[in-house]
Amino acid sequence: MSFGSPFPELMPGARNAVETCLAVRAGERVTLIADEASKAVAASIAAAIDEQNALYTGLLLEDFGPRPMIAAPADVLQSLETADVGVMCMTPQPGELGARMAIVKVVERRQIRYAHMVGVTSEIMQQGMRADYRLVDRLSDKLRERMLRAETLTVKTEAGTKFAAHFDRGLDWVKTSGLISPRYWSNLPAGEVFTTPATVDGTFVCDATAGDHFNGKYGDLQTTPLVLEISGGRLVRAECERKDLEEEFWDYCHTDENSDRVGELAFGTNLGLSEMIGILLQDEKFPGVHIAFGDPYGSQTHADWKSKTHVDVLTRECDVWIDDDQVIEKGRYQLDHLGLS
Repeated sequence: MSFGSPFPELMPGARNAVETCLAVRAGERVTLIADEASKAVAASIAAAIDEQNALYTGLLLEDFGPRPMIAAPADVLQSLETADVGVMCMTPQPGELGARMAIVKVVERRQIRYAHMVGVTSEIMQQGMRADYRLVDRLSDKLRERMLRAETLTVKTEAGTKFAAHFDRGLDWVKTSGLISPRYWSNLPAGEVFTTPATVDGTFVCDATAGDHFNGKYGDLQTTPLVLEISGGRLVRAECERKDLEEEFWDYCHTDENSDRVGELAFGTNLGLSEMIGILLQDEKFPGVHIAFGDPYGSQTHADWKSKTHVDVLTRECDVWIDDDQVIEKGRYQLDHLGLS
């Protein structure tokens, strides 16, 4: 399938994805999955693949049935079974997480290099996808080294976020810095270091974006923040001026027995970003700390529990301390505290 002609302004980001992040080589087989909303991005990635003299199979999700997807299309899963590299560009719709998780399951079983670009836009291709991912990788390495030894992480914001997290030394801190390997697939744009925390206690004010379908439905929450109370790593209260969002978020976080559990705590490490744009895929990489309720990505963190749901929540202009050392001030890394000048 052809996704059409590439857009010149998207090509630098597409080349960064294909050449730097995925390191696609001549002769490799690439499965390129997209939807109608993401065809412009897919066309540019396809052109970058062609420049590497690799072979791609283009698959448009709408060709396999109506959206939202109830299950991952069989043709998509079959193509990934023979691919060396996979890329998925799409705009998420409610109820599709299970289908996306089925796609990722094939990627993880086969251990192929894979870029997960859920929510990607032309704007993101011209911002986060133009980052210097080798610099992002160095920062991510430094943070991972520090957090493997850390006892406590404290996060505060002027909007009211104030929580402390503690960690299980038996669980891994995972680096997804944009340099993708067969061991770990990655979102693109990239720039995260994450784990499953042992405990989280306090208040998290989501005054940026929330994940899954909430991002597209409710947008940036800066003017109507979602205030979340967490005790023992579980969501115990949600409050928002928008009662429709409050109720829908609470219900989502009670889909199964672990939907209310903090499954992810992550640093955003993409130093190429200067501001949040209201799109979770990029904003979660913005310098700071965010959390997610639901599935802990146990295949990567080694957490021994699961959930059918996963929803990120973001806050703005964090102050962050690793133990007693402040490493982020108002959303800016104190690089000298991390051995980086």
